[in-house]
Amino acid sequence: MTRPDATTGPGATTGPEEVARAFQAERPRLLRLAYATTGSWSDAEDCVQDAWLRLRTQDPASIRDLAAWLTTTVGRLALDVLGSARVRRERYVGTWLPEPVVTPPGAASPVATAATSTVAADPADRVTLDEEVSMALLVVLERLSPAQRVAFVLHDVFGLPFEEVGDVVGRSPAAVRQLAARARKDVEAGRPRRRATRAEQQQVVEAFVAACAGQDLPALLGLLDPDVVLRGDGGGKVRTLRRTIHGAEPAGRVLLTYLRKPPETLRVVDVNGTPGLLVRDVSGVLTVMSFTVAAGRVTALDIVRNPDKLGAVPRDLLDAGGA
Repeated sequence: MTRPDATTGPGATTGPEEVARAFQAERPRLLRLAYATTGSWSDAEDCVQDAWLRLRTQDPASIRDLAAWLTTTVGRLALDVLGSARVRRERYVGTWLPEPVVTPPGAASPVATAATSTVAADPADRVTLDEEVSMALLVVLERLSPAQRVAFVLHDVFGLPFEEVGDVVGRSPAAVRQLAARARKDVEAGRPRRRATRAEQQQVVEAFVAACAGQDLPALLGLLDPDVVLRGDGGGKVRTLRRTIHGAEPAGRVLLTYLRKPPETLRVVDVNGTPGLLVRDVSGVLTVMSFTVAAGRVTALDIVRNPDKLGAVPRDLLDAGGA
């Protein structure tokens, strides 16, 4: 990849219509990049839109590699958003969780194929990633500093050379390599050793629904890892967990209490590309549940209820009724 200020060369994209078509082709990848960096789909859309507005002010002939220019531009914009967002999150009421991306079961997800790189990178400097930007990965990324997160996302997920990442974060290539290495270590430590297949996760989610519907605590405990982590995000706008809950027994009892009353809507959906749940209670409050499954059990359950993070949930999934 070349730097975004590279001069034109053979095969450069020079016409406005060509630039617009090329941007639209890159847009899905740029959205995944910004989403992985910020943890917010709405912020990701803003970053990509801002990149498009900046591109329109450029002379197309001055950009040799449009993909590289867009990647570094969106990376810088996402880093700026992440820096300001961290200040807001320090004042956030309760637990802050990433904004989930909800799609119909099996449908193409906008966060899928995030691990596809545009340039080959040294395998020794990369970690094996999910095929989508999962909620589990985003939760782990929240533990990183903004510079570490951007270095990891741009290099390990999107394959940018350290020199290009350095242009985004304002560090030397050697410093960026260290940032990415530390981030990689934290990511590897915080993620499941063996990722569940889609079929395995689907089976666990369906069994979870059956156990909760039957108020069957023993069955539910059999689905929860002994060290399961239960997190809830209401943003202070709706009722949710006041704190993170650890352990199968307390988590199971809380879940059964929450799902004691039959919801108006309960559907198995895809949350960031893997099976999860969409719930609407009789008062109309939406809930999205994201499951992290390993060895046939739920190791983490993230419950997002903050309405500000659920505005993009497809309405047809709610109109379609129950599960």
